[in-house]
This record gives sequence, structure tokens and C-alpha cells, in this order.
Amino acid sequence: MKLLRYGPKGQEKPGLLDKDGQIRDLSGIVKDIDGKVLADLSAIRAAKIDGLPVVAKGVRIAEPVAKVGKFLCIGLNYADHAKESNMPEPAEPIIFMKATSAIIGPNDDVYLPPTAKKGDWEVELGIVIGKEARYVTKETALDYVAGACVVNDLSEREYQLERLGTWDKGKGCDTFGPFGPYLVTLDEVGDLNNLGLYLDLNGKRMQTGSTASLIFDVPTIVSYVSQF
Repeated sequence: MKLLRYGPKGQEKPGLLDKDGQIRDLSGIVKDIDGKVLADLSAIRAAKIDGLPVVAKGVRIAEPVAKVGKFLCIGLNYADHAKESNMPEPAEPIIFMKATSAIIGPNDDVYLPPTAKKGDWEVELGIVIGKEARYVTKETALDYVAGACVVNDLSEREYQLERLGTWDKGKGCDTFGPFGPYLVTLDEVGDLNNLGLYLDLNGKRMQTGSTASLIFDVPTIVSYVSQF
């Protein structure tokens, strides 16, 4: 399934993309796409999609998950990225955090702080944890994953790398985490460790990559992060 949320900010409704590319309203099935729903998708799976209301085209697409509790990120986790950055591959995953106030819809405006000098962007694979995952093993890690989505990891590189303190202040500014448009459930997303990724800026291709070059694969990351 491709789950999504749509509507004006603060008035978002749950939805689903059907096989014909139409948005279907899920308001009569669930209140929102949040942790409670992601922990048990049975109500949505049981719904008769063709009977759900079709949403008019042109609506705002919001971030696909509401009430996100944590926005955890793994730094320098692509072998090709580490190489182009002239940095050694890390011996274990590098964890940093973005504020949840960074989260916006995929097409919403991004705002750079007034003193920003080096705004930057990176396409990322987003992994949505669907239920509480604490101290899980690598072998069971995917049991806790609701699905995947596209995330744009916005950064202000001067804040992040040239000033004192942690990476967080260059990573967690408001609007620095657009994601969506969809949360794709694991049964449809395919091989998480072999997904193509790309990013265009004003029509120009800036990044082309694949999760096949992940230094630490998805089950390893989920298990690792859950230890902390």
C-alpha cells in the first residue's frame, strides 16, 4: 500500500493511493496515519478501496506520517558518499537527530535561517518504525518496520561542520525534513537494500545512487538504533 496524508496544514486527512493513481480518502476507516494505525494496519487492509471516496486532484500532499516521535538519522552510510567526501567508512553507524519540527510535506516550502550561507540537500531512504522497537535483533528488525518513504535531508553546512557543537543545529532547522509523498508498506516496497535514489534540483539531476551501497543495511541500522 501507498499511504499518505492530504489537505491544508493542521487539517490533514488520511489517504491511500489506489492502483489507478487516485487518492482515496481513509477518514471513514482511520483517524490518521500515526503510530497507533501503523502498529496495526488490518483495518486499512480490510477496506474495500474501490468504494472509498476519491479525493479531488490538486490537493496539498502532507508528510505521510502524523505525530512522529523521533526523527533519527544515520550519517555517512553510503560507501560512494564516504568516498566522495574523502572520509573513511565508519566502524559503526553515526547517529544524529533532526527536530520533529523539521518535518514538512514533500512539496512544502523550505525556509533557510536568515544567517544561512551553505544550504544543502540530500536524498535519503526513510524507514518508518511502526511499533515500539527496543533492543531488537537484526534478525527481527524488519518486524518493526511499517514501510519506507523518501526523505530530503536538508542541511546548513556551515552550522553543521564549521561551527562548534554537534551536527544537529545544521540538520534540524524548521522545514529541513521534507518527506513523502507516500509511505510504502514493506510488501510493496521491494528490496530495501537495492532501491534506486535520485535528486533533481531545478530540473537538473544532482544525485543518482542506490541503497545497494549502504555501509550498514536496514536491519542492521534498525537493530543498532534500538539499542540506544
